Amino acid sequence: MNLEKLKEMLNSVRQGGLSIDDAVQQLRHFPHQDIGCAQVDHHRHLRQGMPEMIFGEGKTAEQVIAITAAMSERGSNVLVTRLDKGKADQVISVFPSAIYHHDARCLTLEHQSPKQLGKGTVLIVSAGTSDIPVAAEALVTARFLGNQVEQIYDVGVAGIHRLLARSEQLAAAAVIIVVAGMEGALPSVVGGLVDKPVIAVPTSVGYGASFGGIAALLGMLNSCASGVTVVNIDNGFGAACAASLMNRM
Repeated sequence: MNLEKLKEMLNSVRQGGLSIDDAVQQLRHFPHQDIGCAQVDHHRHLRQGMPEMIFGEGKTAEQVIAITAAMSERGSNVLVTRLDKGKADQVISVFPSAIYHHDARCLTLEHQSPKQLGKGTVLIVSAGTSDIPVAAEALVTARFLGNQVEQIYDVGVAGIHRLLARSEQLAAAAVIIVVAGMEGALPSVVGGLVDKPVIAVPTSVGYGASFGGIAALLGMLNSCASGVTVVNIDNGFGAACAASLMNRM
């Protein structure tokens, strides 16, 4: 339940269109609901400004379906991250209007169009094509959270002219998410070009000495560009949530 729906319900009680008993019934599982495999947090949107979202990795298709059903019964839009296509197909067989975003490994089920809450554009920049899955997760999440989103892919430091050619788009963004593997240098370059928040996302892309993204993570944490902040390895979802909150300020 989000703030708008809660206000609508309370206003309906005040005007006599909804009885107190019916309102209590709607709030029966508020703020959370025990469905056995999960404690579904229907209160999160009111606390954090964004609903609970489902981390699909490690969950069975049946568990994802049960959580999705509990959220859908309250009219909440649903985002499932890190979901493989096999499980997604099972979810879609129960919820045919759900959409699977293959590159992002995300599934969305929208009962209403996301309200546009962002004041500007969230720009997602990836260093290489191999980083696109993490960038795509950030893109799907940011759009789900009500942001206007643009993307620039494959503009890493090995060909810096590709990035510089997009300087106007970089300057126009409100928040920039930069996704990079290997040595993780791209966020520092972007941070040195703009006066906007830059959220760096290290990826596990790279050869042996990248240590599964640790090299990129350490490089980003040691960025010489002021204003660059860093999330966990491959965490496009977390970067999009942070960018969404920044974009509402």
